[in-house]
Amino acid sequence: MEFRVSLEGRSALVTGASGGLGAYFAERLAAAGARVAVAARRVDACAALCARIRDAGGDALPVALDVTDPASAARAVAEVTDAFGSLDILVNNAGVTATTPLLSETAAEWDSILDTNLKGGFLVGQAAARAMAESKRGGSIVNVASILGLRVAGQVAAYSASKAALVQLTKSMALEWARYAIRANALCPGYVETDLNRDFFASEAGKALVKRIPYRRLGALADLEGPLLFLCSDASAYVTGTTLVVDGGHLVSSL
Repeated sequence: MEFRVSLEGRSALVTGASGGLGAYFAERLAAAGARVAVAARRVDACAALCARIRDAGGDALPVALDVTDPASAARAVAEVTDAFGSLDILVNNAGVTATTPLLSETAAEWDSILDTNLKGGFLVGQAAARAMAESKRGGSIVNVASILGLRVAGQVAAYSASKAALVQLTKSMALEWARYAIRANALCPGYVETDLNRDFFASEAGKALVKRIPYRRLGALADLEGPLLFLCSDASAYVTGTTLVVDGGHLVSSL
């Protein structure tokens, strides 16, 4: 059976793509043949990424997007469909976090995290699904959650709660939108080394955390490429409502 991971002829929207995982996801989707809309509030960073994608032979469009604003979500999806003719793939990657003890967390801090991580996933997901349903082409939605949506850690209650809810939202999307040939799945990375966390994982506390991962190493961005392309492509044509964990066995490590 042919393993169908090519994204030629598909168009994708990646949120939170001004840096980090989102930028990497946008680059890998473009390398697989997709036309990619790179969306975030920092449009200058999106434009710079699009230039790199084009230099590598891809097709990319910078899009201004505030995922917490329904009108912004609708405008971004309309901009993508106008430019590319359709929207086939959504990677809901935008997310924020904060390290705060629950006794100290303010309502404003809580709302900020839930608004971006959960409400944002709903608003952009809904706008994308409406476009996918109208086009009658179907599509794939990948909600980027986290192993912290499946297992708790200290001082990140709002983040963990938002990602756990995003996993459940993904299942609801899968159930309600299957009739439109729209698939929805959650990608749950473990700890992945980036520029933002590299110093922490070089510390003694960070090294101790890595020792609790069965693979005894952090994830690399490249570890997420295969799972991402699987969920976005026809290789997963009969897969919806699932949670794909990429964590080196962290979730199954002993307590």
